[in-house]
Amino acid sequence: MQLAKITFTLLLAAALGITAKAQDDVYPAQPYMGRLFITGGTIHVGNGQVIDNGTIEVNNGKIIRVGADIQPSGDAKTIDAKGKQVYPGLILSVTDLGLKEIGSGVRGSNDYEELGDLNPDIRSIVAYNTDSKIINTLKANGILLAGTTPEGGTISGSSTIVQLDAWNYEDAAYKLDNAIHVNLPSFMPPPRRFGGRFGGAPQGDPVKDALKKIEELKTFFREAAAYNAEATHKETNLKFEAVKGLYTKQQKLFVHADQVRQMLVAIELAKEFGFDVTIVGGSECWQIADLLKQNNISVILQQLHALPTTEDDDVDQPFKTPAVLQKAGVLFALNDNHEESRYRNLMFNAGTAVAYGLTKEEALEAITLNAAKICGIDDRTGSLEAGKDANIVISGGDILDMRTSLIEHCFIQGREVSLENKQTQLYHRYMTKYGLPETPGL
Repeated sequence: MQLAKITFTLLLAAALGITAKAQDDVYPAQPYMGRLFITGGTIHVGNGQVIDNGTIEVNNGKIIRVGADIQPSGDAKTIDAKGKQVYPGLILSVTDLGLKEIGSGVRGSNDYEELGDLNPDIRSIVAYNTDSKIINTLKANGILLAGTTPEGGTISGSSTIVQLDAWNYEDAAYKLDNAIHVNLPSFMPPPRRFGGRFGGAPQGDPVKDALKKIEELKTFFREAAAYNAEATHKETNLKFEAVKGLYTKQQKLFVHADQVRQMLVAIELAKEFGFDVTIVGGSECWQIADLLKQNNISVILQQLHALPTTEDDDVDQPFKTPAVLQKAGVLFALNDNHEESRYRNLMFNAGTAVAYGLTKEEALEAITLNAAKICGIDDRTGSLEAGKDANIVISGGDILDMRTSLIEHCFIQGREVSLENKQTQLYHRYMTKYGLPETPGL
């Protein structure tokens, strides 16, 4: 897959007479070794706590102290955040970032799906493209970490959490192979259109077909459990080896499901195999929130700015679902998988949830600490607490409000990263061309 992508990109560049590269003057930041103080800002810790006129002390990329009574040392680098809002770096939990550049028409720029149905041994990280032009637009919006995820088949493969300021995929890897992704079949027939169905005449019984596919999936996991229970093997089975972490709880099982019946299957998988299961999508999860809580199932809500699953649901049900999960005590994260905006509106999804029942700090937690817990990286990031990586965002206003959110500084593991991207470069270019005044901070 990767070779095909590289070959196509080089041929396309040669045909157009250009050099194959991304934003050629936006480089990953150099490591900052030493002390850093961010002073005077309103610190949103990420765990519900807010510190007014607070200070964050960082040393060699790690947060040392956070509080209102910290005095910076004279020889340390200091950033004055007075009047600003300070947040943990935002986390995009599940995405095809770095795997899909142009959604249709340019196959060589896409490397997100493999042939076959059961592909647990496919690893998204080896195809992750750190030169994607989309990455820098996310950083400019405060999104600093992402779970790059394969697609397709019943078992797509493993995702990896990446930090978004890297020279190559080895540098980018933040937590390797954190989750195995499963796509459950639909129990519903395709939607009708103009009196017929998408794709022509109906084929078979969707419920029967779904149950057959689910039994095949369970058989795979049963065989994998037997294989991994053996001390030695005459032959290595790469597919069974790839899911070993599910049984030892070193990996999570991310089950992509929207329908209630699909989510009930996910609960069955958790019970039978002891997997740590997260529902991805979960548009109907509000109907079984208490059941999810009872079975310790977490949820990643893919897209708030969407229509409900069925025409009988309230049109604003996606906006209300986060508050339902919060009230039930379900661990959940908010995500953004919108193809046209390319995922950079994550924080505004959270802002919509505030208008429909969440507090601002609960909504922030859903894109920081909760996301970190679900992705298995909360020991390193997700909140501004001592001992964690200095993944920090400084905004001129409320990061959840598109009217006031203006990202001024971002730090990944203590190094200040560039907020330049293709859009900002074009902005500067044409403001200069026409002699127009630029907006401060852009």
